[in-house]
Amino acid sequence: MRMDNESTVSEFILLGLPIQAEDQNMYSALILTMYLTTVLGNLLIILLIRLDSHLHTPMYFFLSHLAFTDISFSSVTVPKMLVNMLTHSQSISYTGCVSQVYFFIVFGTIDSFLLTSMAYDRYVAICHPLHYTLIMNLSLCVLLVVISWALSSANALVQTLLLARLSHFRNNTIPHYFCDLSTLLKLSSSDTTINDLIILVLGNAVITLPFICILVSYGYIGVTILKTPSIKGIRKALSTCGSHLCVVSLYYGAIIGLYCVPSSNTNNDKNAIVAMMYTVVTPMLNPFIYSLRNRDMKGALRNILSRTK
Repeated sequence: MRMDNESTVSEFILLGLPIQAEDQNMYSALILTMYLTTVLGNLLIILLIRLDSHLHTPMYFFLSHLAFTDISFSSVTVPKMLVNMLTHSQSISYTGCVSQVYFFIVFGTIDSFLLTSMAYDRYVAICHPLHYTLIMNLSLCVLLVVISWALSSANALVQTLLLARLSHFRNNTIPHYFCDLSTLLKLSSSDTTINDLIILVLGNAVITLPFICILVSYGYIGVTILKTPSIKGIRKALSTCGSHLCVVSLYYGAIIGLYCVPSSNTNNDKNAIVAMMYTVVTPMLNPFIYSLRNRDMKGALRNILSRTK
């Protein structure tokens, strides 16, 4: 539905994924399976960490919050996309769209901060092992999580309030499967200079700076390992950091592919496909990465199963 210039909107039309109409049912079944796997897998991680006292450590404290965030992050976009695919309805209300933008930014930003906190935890564990329990105490862990939520909520609130002031749009058709902030700004006929500036500033603050902190942390970890090179030390570092590095690579790889690799402004199919990586695929893979590459998680699962039997 096209609209006249300088008009307000009560709803938006989500064009969804770039797939043929006859393939909608097959893809909706696949996405539903992936979403259920995400929810069940991350709930399992939370349950294992909750029930096994051996996992009551800073690393798994952050991991349990990351698992909750992954469930929430996928739930912001995937259920609505599935409903639209199954009912062949493409509409979303203006309020629903703005709410989706808010929660998408909140949980996407929290992911970035939690991954940074986990990198700092690994840095302390490898570079300052004798002072680990003193530095990574419960108070600091709780403080890092609270700060992550506060900064993420503040960032999302600023972005959403600035979006809400843009009352006029050229049309209400969004070439995406969810309400993407950058896409909405392109549709607006209002002046978006302030929005673009805030996205640039806050985007660097909540995505780029945490990524740099992660790189610095692993830089120090690498230097520490090289000072006393041994097969045992390298294996321990890999077992300690391998899962986290895989998740960081998936998370920031998708963001870099979407926002940092130059592409045509009309390349909406590529944006939707890459967005699927960090809204559906990455949250689904995280439980497998942490369970298959982590002896503690596999041991906790065996203990729970043996207790059940």
